[in-house]
Amino acid sequence: MRPSARQLAHLDRRRLMAGAAATLAFGLPGVLAAAPATRLSAGTFELSVISDGHLLLPTEGLAPEAPPAQRAAALAATGQTGPQFQSPTNVTLIRAGAELILVDAGSGPHFMPTAGKLAENLAAAGIAPEAVTQVVFTHGHPDHLWGTIDDLDEFTFPNASYVVAVPEWDFWAGENAARGLPADRLVFVQAARRNYQRIKDKVRMVKPGDDIVTGLRVVDTGGHTQGHVSLDVAGSVLVTGDALTHPVISFAHPRWRMTADHEPERAVATRLTLLDRLATDKTRIIGFHLPYPGVGRVERKDDAYRFVTS
Repeated sequence: MRPSARQLAHLDRRRLMAGAAATLAFGLPGVLAAAPATRLSAGTFELSVISDGHLLLPTEGLAPEAPPAQRAAALAATGQTGPQFQSPTNVTLIRAGAELILVDAGSGPHFMPTAGKLAENLAAAGIAPEAVTQVVFTHGHPDHLWGTIDDLDEFTFPNASYVVAVPEWDFWAGENAARGLPADRLVFVQAARRNYQRIKDKVRMVKPGDDIVTGLRVVDTGGHTQGHVSLDVAGSVLVTGDALTHPVISFAHPRWRMTADHEPERAVATRLTLLDRLATDKTRIIGFHLPYPGVGRVERKDDAYRFVTS
């Protein structure tokens, strides 16, 4: 049987991606080099952090209600003095026996040109998309969900099943998902519903306290979105998604309200509880938007906290 035009196009795209990944791996002049995978372990789990690129976001959206002088100092500490800043997007891959579990799917091809690099960087690390057995979503924002489907509307990870927290699924599917959103973000709701609808026959619903596999537990970190979750890996690493998004503000000023949080007051309460626990337990974290690879620990500093890379 001859392949269809769609199948040929898909094959050509796969070949192009493989070639691009090889080029990225060698870092040829004028080409953005693929970020090397960062690896660590937690109990019997093996973790890798793979870059999906970065977002380019307006600086004014970072804690706009904060005291101006303190806010300016916090931004200056990370070099964020212009109208835009780069926010890394770090995707965690967890090997658990025969399972290869991806935490979030990245931005895919339709969000920002600076992001959506996950497939290329997985290929550069020698990981085929067909090898991924599960994709666990921390929440339904574009940079975490839109990579589920490729630019031909096919599954990026064709052999994977999908895991979504019940409150997160219900929020995006519900009538209140678009309430209060500015017009330019209504596409977030439409696309979340489209992506979730696409995986509905392959999805497993979970709630906080459930295990994805033994030793990999779902943790409630709601506030950034209504059903946002993090993943506790063997009690020694916490994959935090967007519970902590800025290397200074989220730690030194956890009470500041962030524009991207759907429920700002709940997000503040989550940050305070989470930071206290992390500083006490010395648990390592992987932050999706913290400086690549986003791996570090939380320490107490003065009357707040700081992020220390490790």
